[in-house]
Amino acid sequence: MDDKDIISLFRKRDENAIAEIRARYGKLCFYIAGNILSQREDIEECVSSAYYELWNNIPPKMPDDLRTYLCRIVRNIAIKRLEYNLAKKRSPDFAVSIDEIADCVPAGSDLSDHDLSDAISRFLREQDEKHRKVFLRRYWYGDTVSKIAEYYGMKEQTVATYLFRTRKKLKAFLQKEGYDHE
Repeated sequence: MDDKDIISLFRKRDENAIAEIRARYGKLCFYIAGNILSQREDIEECVSSAYYELWNNIPPKMPDDLRTYLCRIVRNIAIKRLEYNLAKKRSPDFAVSIDEIADCVPAGSDLSDHDLSDAISRFLREQDEKHRKVFLRRYWYGDTVSKIAEYYGMKEQTVATYLFRTRKKLKAFLQKEGYDHE
């Protein structure tokens, strides 16, 4: 069953939509949540919450790319759960990657989150494929530097250098786009 068929099931309020989305994207959802959260129970709850949110959002929303839409929901829920967990003095690895990128992305700005998202997407499209993929594996999927190095057959120091240089370029790009960091 393809994404359009699954969206059609959601629009009809057919409960098979959840089973289909779980079969098609369940492993990906667990992977994303698992890279952000450390507790199995938190990961399962996050993914279940994402399915519930998807159920409540379709309709009225009609995502063009169901996979990306679902991944964004999972990621956002997992990050909120991580923030909750950190308030209890737990410290999963994903907090490190959030801290790394925090210097590049301004906290407050006159421009909207949608504009910021578009600017980052434009920036990433301008990067060569390897830098873009390493960046996304770290800051979207939450992979560790060692996992990225293993995945691409690179040294950890090379991955760290790629990430550092890409963050530096991103910060300069966003400043040029009108995002103030100070």
